[in-house]
Amino acid sequence: MIYQQRYCAFYVLLCMIHLPNIQSTASNSLSDCQTVASQFRTTINYTATTITGTTGINVTCSASGVTCPGTTINGVCVWQRKLSAVCRNASGVIKIRIQTNGLPPRCAAVPSSTFAELNVDFEVNFNPDVSINSLNSNLNTVGSLSQTICTLTSMSSVPSASGYVNYGTTGLDTATGVAVDGVMMFTSDSANNYDPFFPPSGGTAETVDSCLAHCQTAGIYHYHIATGCQVNPPTGNITSCAAVSACNSNIATYSISSFSSYQTKTVIGVARDGHVIYGPYLSSGTRVTTGFDVCNGMFYDSIGNYAYFATSTYPYIVGCFGPGNYPSFGPNCTTNGVSTYNMSSYAISFLSSNTTNTTTASTTMVTNSTTASTTRVTNSTTMATNSTTASTTRVTNSTTASTTRVTNSTTVHHSASISGRINLDTGLILLLITAWIWLY
Repeated sequence: MIYQQRYCAFYVLLCMIHLPNIQSTASNSLSDCQTVASQFRTTINYTATTITGTTGINVTCSASGVTCPGTTINGVCVWQRKLSAVCRNASGVIKIRIQTNGLPPRCAAVPSSTFAELNVDFEVNFNPDVSINSLNSNLNTVGSLSQTICTLTSMSSVPSASGYVNYGTTGLDTATGVAVDGVMMFTSDSANNYDPFFPPSGGTAETVDSCLAHCQTAGIYHYHIATGCQVNPPTGNITSCAAVSACNSNIATYSISSFSSYQTKTVIGVARDGHVIYGPYLSSGTRVTTGFDVCNGMFYDSIGNYAYFATSTYPYIVGCFGPGNYPSFGPNCTTNGVSTYNMSSYAISFLSSNTTNTTTASTTMVTNSTTASTTRVTNSTTMATNSTTASTTRVTNSTTASTTRVTNSTTVHHSASISGRINLDTGLILLLITAWIWLY
């Protein structure tokens, strides 16, 4: 009898040792990077020594009542937009380098403000692997959440894993990334450290044009919120947001409605941490209204890809460099925030029960293990009457549970192209063996 007990315990140990733990990975091949880079409205297809020294594409607008970032002749403002997005393989690490002079490929309504050409130039690891079990932003109080996503310069530092290098002369402490039209994306808060569009009581909302952009004091034209102008620049002059009834009524709703012709997963930019920024829709056509973390980032597929999505709630595009956590409270710097953050189903599937990364397969395995354990406990009662039958049942159940775990793991491994690795939780194994021998 003692040999049968030891054999069962040893058999379970072998099953656990050979059980692969599924790792989430991101789509960050050179081809993946080039696909995203191709969405940028580039003016050159190479990395320039200095983007401002290249020949750009002319943009011509009326100079009436607006600030001109180029040359004004006979009431006409002309500037050149300049943009490059190039991917390369650096010893196995795929990087994307973005250079822009920050000027839009369309007209802008900037009344009386500095409107300047920039020299933005940075390189970063493209779509780096990240884990729900290792957060870059873990904000567990209203104070820490608000301090991070409501502070203008909170994103001045990029996570080291992103391999970020700034080659340009334009300061990017308040920038979150670059839009596909070459215009800068800024943090979601104003210079007063609150929501620029839905400020708390006593705050003043900022003004933008109908493409939802404006200039700050140094003349950097930028977005705080997503707009269809990024992927489909309008022709001719544009007005202010205040002059458009729907925009003036609710800029957040207007932002989403501007993507009515792009109700699928659409690249609108790249963040300074290397992650892609998408519009408000998934590939399925579903609008993103939940599933994102405090940074507005989301695990959106079974591969393990993490990206930022445009939303109608603060912080609108990127609130911090993710992945972040999912607290049951929102920030105090807006009247248009979320009250609680919820994980996407994919984020849940990657959660670890033993401080390791897992996928849906792991969830299934845990369920099967629990069921098998329950069966074993039930059988242990029967064993008191018929030890031989119970022993046979234990071996059968253990074998079935092990087979189910391996099958589920293999299925997800092949369907999601996720590589597994062996993980051994010594404490759990010892506890299981001890409990098994003690029971029997």
